[in-house]
Amino acid sequence: MGGGAPAEGPETTSRETVGSVLRACRLLEHFGADRPVITLAELTAASGLNKPTVHRLMTSFVEAGWVHRDAVGAYRIRMPVFAVGAAALAEFDLRTEARPVLEDLAARFGDTAFLMVPADAGAVCIDRIEGGKPLVVAGIGIGTVLPFHAAAAPVVMAAFDPAVRERLLAHELPAFTDSTHTDPSGLVAHLDEVRATGVAVSRDDYLGGVSAVAAPVLGVDGALVATVSLGGRSEDFTGAEGEQRAAAVVEAGRGLSTTVGARPA
Repeated sequence: MGGGAPAEGPETTSRETVGSVLRACRLLEHFGADRPVITLAELTAASGLNKPTVHRLMTSFVEAGWVHRDAVGAYRIRMPVFAVGAAALAEFDLRTEARPVLEDLAARFGDTAFLMVPADAGAVCIDRIEGGKPLVVAGIGIGTVLPFHAAAAPVVMAAFDPAVRERLLAHELPAFTDSTHTDPSGLVAHLDEVRATGVAVSRDDYLGGVSAVAAPVLGVDGALVATVSLGGRSEDFTGAEGEQRAAAVVEAGRGLSTTVGARPA
């Protein structure tokens, strides 16, 4: 067997890429209100990296438009970084406000409570709290993206956000189970009902044996911000138990809407 170095594979390349990204992000941590402009030499000394590495990483930020380099070679943060930070703070604030609500719902009913926000790709789960019966929705975790025409929370988004509805109805509606809405006219009627009642109920339309209820979280202008929902075993979402869950989720959505709407823009 040869004694040469092992060939680089996708895993090695991936680790190197992640390492470069982390080093680049840590360079930005040296900027602050008390230090808005930093030279290459200062960044090199502060970071502990060698000068060619710092220069290469900062050049990437300059080319991306995240950092400006002036005529004497000093770096200054540009607006896109502040935009990303503002978006992160907004999501953090929402999750912080919603966490006690999710915990209360999960503890009260034993189901899994979710907080989701709309994105171009679908409904994104940004937080979840498991109750005493979590296994049935183990496949939906933080970061999971759901289609807008299945499950309760995504359907609420399509019902309350005209842009989401328009984009959804412009494409085919794939079936995930026999209960998935795949007929556009039937889906439109369902969305109108959800909009009128303020709550969506899904039964086995995304995962077999799993049902959910969801309500919107609206901002100060009435625009959809997020959804709060409960998901669990379908047998627990029928009759009086189902009505109790729906009422609790609607109340939670209204409470969060009041909180979100009261925050300054």
